[in-house]
Amino acid sequence: MMHVKRLILAAGLAMSLAPPAAADHPGAHLDREMFEKETYFQPADHETAPGFALVDAQGTPVSLDELRGKIVILNFIYASCPDFCPLHSQKIADVQELINASAMKDMVEFVSITTDPEEDTPEVLAGYGELHGLDGANWRILTAGPDDAADVTRELARAYGVDFMTSEMSDEMMHGVVTFVIDQEGELAGRFHGLAFTDTNLVLYVNGLINNAQHAAGKAEQGGLKGWLGGLVGN
Repeated sequence: MMHVKRLILAAGLAMSLAPPAAADHPGAHLDREMFEKETYFQPADHETAPGFALVDAQGTPVSLDELRGKIVILNFIYASCPDFCPLHSQKIADVQELINASAMKDMVEFVSITTDPEEDTPEVLAGYGELHGLDGANWRILTAGPDDAADVTRELARAYGVDFMTSEMSDEMMHGVVTFVIDQEGELAGRFHGLAFTDTNLVLYVNGLINNAQHAAGKAEQGGLKGWLGGLVGN
C-alpha cells in the first residue's frame, strides 16, 4: 500500500515540479488547485496563526515563533481519547512517513498538542509517539507549562476553530478533527478536515508551499526533490 502511495505521490510531485516554461511557477495557484483536488481541504486566509508557548514531554519550552522557517503540520489530541485521536495520530504518522522519505524532511515540523494537560502527564506523553508510529526526529507533542492555566490548550484549540467539550455524562471530550498547515512565515495556510483526506494531497500541498517560498526567494532548487522522485519510483 505504501508503495502505491509513493507512486501516486511521485507522479503528483513530478507535475508540481514542472519548470517555469510549463507553468507559472511551482505551486502557483496552490490553494485553488488543492481546493479542486481535495474534497476535505479548506484554504485559510494566510493570516498569522494563533501563537503558542508550551512545553514538550521533557518540559522544554517550544513556541510557534521558534518554528518559523519550517512548515508546521499541527493537530490537537488527548491521550485518553478512545476513538478519533488515535486515528488522527495514525493519519499524521502516515503523512509523516511520506514526507520523511523525501527531501522535505528537514523542512517540516509535526506538532501535536494535548487538550488534556492535567491527565496527560510527561510520562504519558513520552510514550505517545512510539505508540502511534510517530517519528520524534521532526514530531513533538506539547502540553501546558507549569504556570499555565489548565485550559490553555483547549483555548488554543478554540482559537484555531476546534472545540474540545466535556459533558456531565462522560469524561470524554467531544471535538472535531482538523489538520492545520502553517507556512514558513507563521501564517495559517490551509486546513484538512476529518480523516478521509488523501495523505498524498497534504504532502503535495506542503511541497507547493515549499516551492512557493523557494520561488519567492529566487532559489527554486528542484534538483534534490527530482532526484528523490527517481528513487521513489524505483523503490
